[in-house]
Amino acid sequence: MTLRIHALYHVDFEELSYIKQWADNQGHSITVTRFYENDPLPAQDSFDWLVVMGGPMSIHDETEFPWLVDEKCFIQRSIDEGKTVIGVCLGGQLIADSLGAKVAPSGIKEIGWMPIQLTTQGIDHPLLKDLPKEAFTVFHWHGDGFECPQGAIPIATSQVWANQGFIYQTPKHKALGTWVMGWQCHFEVTEKSMIDMVAHGKTYIQEAIADYPDSVQSGEKIIALGDKYITDNNAWLSMMLDNLEK
Repeated sequence: MTLRIHALYHVDFEELSYIKQWADNQGHSITVTRFYENDPLPAQDSFDWLVVMGGPMSIHDETEFPWLVDEKCFIQRSIDEGKTVIGVCLGGQLIADSLGAKVAPSGIKEIGWMPIQLTTQGIDHPLLKDLPKEAFTVFHWHGDGFECPQGAIPIATSQVWANQGFIYQTPKHKALGTWVMGWQCHFEVTEKSMIDMVAHGKTYIQEAIADYPDSVQSGEKIIALGDKYITDNNAWLSMMLDNLEK
């Protein structure tokens, strides 16, 4: 079955990246709303999956980014409609907020390649069955974090932030065979998107690393480690997307 995937972009340097490669390989179609270009939101019946991407803003920055108000309503409607909804970093935070969970500064920034560990529920979940059972390294870029929404399954944790991901399913989702999934980390990064993020966040990294030397890596280190970890991260994402598709 050909899927119609709609993506929400908050900045031009955090795109679908590997998710687009996967969708193209599977023959799925992609449409995009670029909020920074004032693109309109689509009708609910025009897509099957909603993918909410990352961005440097907070979900609470509605004064500076008024489109966040409409975006939150749109995400909530998509969940209510039983769509498969996937969130990456800011996207995961927006989904968590739509499900009534608290989103706030986590007290420490995580930027760079650092390990996470699946929870017991995460290890046992069918969507994550192909991920490592022991700690594995992923790409982080966040200062805010979400609490696990009520009714959701907490799926991963890290040394400095307990809630790295969640999976949620309503009776309607269960009947349709669909899911809601949010991650703090960026499985989707490619070499190009990682370099773009580092380039746009250079000042942010420099400011953060002084306060959080144990959890913020330099841009040079991030790029160097990318060669080691990107392929595995993309493979794990591909497995999750395959399981969601099934």
